[in-house]
Amino acid sequence: MVGARIRLLAWLVVLATFLGACAPSIGLDETATAPPIPASSAPPPTGDAALAPQAAQIPTQVPTPPPVPEPAPVPAPAPMPQAFALNLYQEGDFVPQYTFDWCVAASIQMAHNLIDDTGGGTWTDPVQQGDLWEMARARSSNSFNGANPLGWAQVLTEVGMGPYTVVSIADYQEALRTAARAIADTGRPVGLVMWRGRHAWVMSGFESLGDPHQFPEFSVTGVRVLDPLHPHGSGQWGPSPAPNSLLSPEQLATQFVVREPRRWSGDLPTGYLLVLPVAQG
Repeated sequence: MVGARIRLLAWLVVLATFLGACAPSIGLDETATAPPIPASSAPPPTGDAALAPQAAQIPTQVPTPPPVPEPAPVPAPAPMPQAFALNLYQEGDFVPQYTFDWCVAASIQMAHNLIDDTGGGTWTDPVQQGDLWEMARARSSNSFNGANPLGWAQVLTEVGMGPYTVVSIADYQEALRTAARAIADTGRPVGLVMWRGRHAWVMSGFESLGDPHQFPEFSVTGVRVLDPLHPHGSGQWGPSPAPNSLLSPEQLATQFVVREPRRWSGDLPTGYLLVLPVAQG
């Protein structure tokens, strides 16, 4: 029994020592009187945000790339001149000259008919033709006492078909272009001074490569003519073309030549003479 008590006492000593090591190091009074830690609903600050406000964010400027140049437009191809034709002639516009002297007067009558396309006032009367010739002769002056291009142009203007003027052009192709352009611009015929100044024709239309209004350097390929001497013609200059004939420039050139100086009392230079309609301002 003594041994059992000794063993129990030793076990109690060990147990007491173990319990003393596990007890807290502060007393009960300290635990009772320590102030409580206040509770807060705000989340605890973290990192540097608790020390100072965050610096403002400065946006970084992205450089604008240079504009890409647009490709240069491809120019459209220049238009090519096409065949063009203009003709003032209508059936009944032709008037023959009733004497071998009255070619200018007959040309004035035909010019009226070409301009007046109503068909109600055709000029064909022989008496009227004689009166027109006297008017033209009175307004002309030359060594043959006939009607010259100046009187021709003046009568056309006075009877209401003008204004007309007389021009002399040294170059043949340019003379044809000038005549064709005047018809296109005014809608009126051109007088051609033929046979070096001895005869009068009317140019009533033309054909060309290129519209004169679009191509300044158009080329005349055909000329519409009225010869008041038809059907007689000339033994020296050749036959008269039929009314409204289309002559090539080469065919026309056999009778449309530069004027003969001795048959002209005006001060125009030598060249191809045209009784030319002028556009009204």
